[in-house]
Amino acid sequence: MDFELTADQFAFQETARAFARDTLLPHAAHWDEARIFPLEQLQSAAALGFAGIYVGEEHGGAGLGRLDAALIFEELATADPSTAAFLSIHNMVGWMLDSFGSQALRARLLPGLMQGRLIASYCLTEPGSGSDAAALRTQADRQGDVYILNGSKAFISGGGVSDLYAVMARTGETGPKGISCILVEKGTPGLGFGKPERKLGWNSQPTTSVTFENCRVPVANRLGDEGEGFRFAMAGLDGGRVNIAACSLGGARACLEAALGYVQERRQFGRKLAEFQALQFRLADMATELESARLMVHRAAAGLDTHAPDASIRCAMAKRYATDACFRICDEALQLHGGYGYLKDFPIERYLRDLRVHRILEGTNEIMRVIIARKLLQET
Repeated sequence: MDFELTADQFAFQETARAFARDTLLPHAAHWDEARIFPLEQLQSAAALGFAGIYVGEEHGGAGLGRLDAALIFEELATADPSTAAFLSIHNMVGWMLDSFGSQALRARLLPGLMQGRLIASYCLTEPGSGSDAAALRTQADRQGDVYILNGSKAFISGGGVSDLYAVMARTGETGPKGISCILVEKGTPGLGFGKPERKLGWNSQPTTSVTFENCRVPVANRLGDEGEGFRFAMAGLDGGRVNIAACSLGGARACLEAALGYVQERRQFGRKLAEFQALQFRLADMATELESARLMVHRAAAGLDTHAPDASIRCAMAKRYATDACFRICDEALQLHGGYGYLKDFPIERYLRDLRVHRILEGTNEIMRVIIARKLLQET
């Protein structure tokens, strides 16, 4: 068991840290305030290999592992969790295409995704099926060499701006075995979008509903065989849970660092805040929770890299613990800033708002507990 990073990991970690510091951080507050989707910066990230971190090299991916991705997403999220999280979604779709798509589909779409010329979104959630994802109702009826899609998806990151949508649709029986994954390209007749949602956080990425009205999509755009889509979606979510947990690590680390700086400057009752033992203990607990969360995230990522039989439960545990703990760290950092932490002149409130949704998406933390408990009870 080796907890030390390799020379290569240190190198791309530093590349991601520099990109976050120089390219994301100076603009993150403005993107949040003005709800700007930073396409140019996402394309710059793609030029560094961050659009396909764990996609194979054949079509332009970086060919790295899930632990490598966790290191990169933590660094990016220290500057802007919202933009880092969107990039993680793009990576998830790229990996699904690379893993389950036909050779022709991979050759046609992956180069654009890897270069950032094409942006991808993941479409699973529906108005009537959130946590109960297998109950989705979007229908894909086959007519010859096309599917006719009808239905709608909800809370889709990148809705209206992405070029490619990985859509889970029902092609057969009720339940998970009747679901297929179909790639719908922007501009396809019948593909529509709702108005952008007004959100607490994640404002650098648009979120909309996605609708399908007699939307004709080639059968060739399906990943794998009919009925395999739900399995692909869940496999994608294992990695997505690690990624979003890593983004929580980055946001919490930024807040902890801000709090450490603030308590050494702010004075009350004739002393620096850092001199009060009660606050020292709070900082110690924040640092300990952050480190314990990081260890869980890295172990989950390593499980995906080695195809460990318990990888899914590791991912669920890491996502549940890290997103809860990191949100608490942001909240504690805001409290240590007092009234200033509540102001937009300080960055803490942005991180707090962005990290709050991490406890909901990629499977709510309540569903993570269901996954964990189910596995535990199967073993007894």
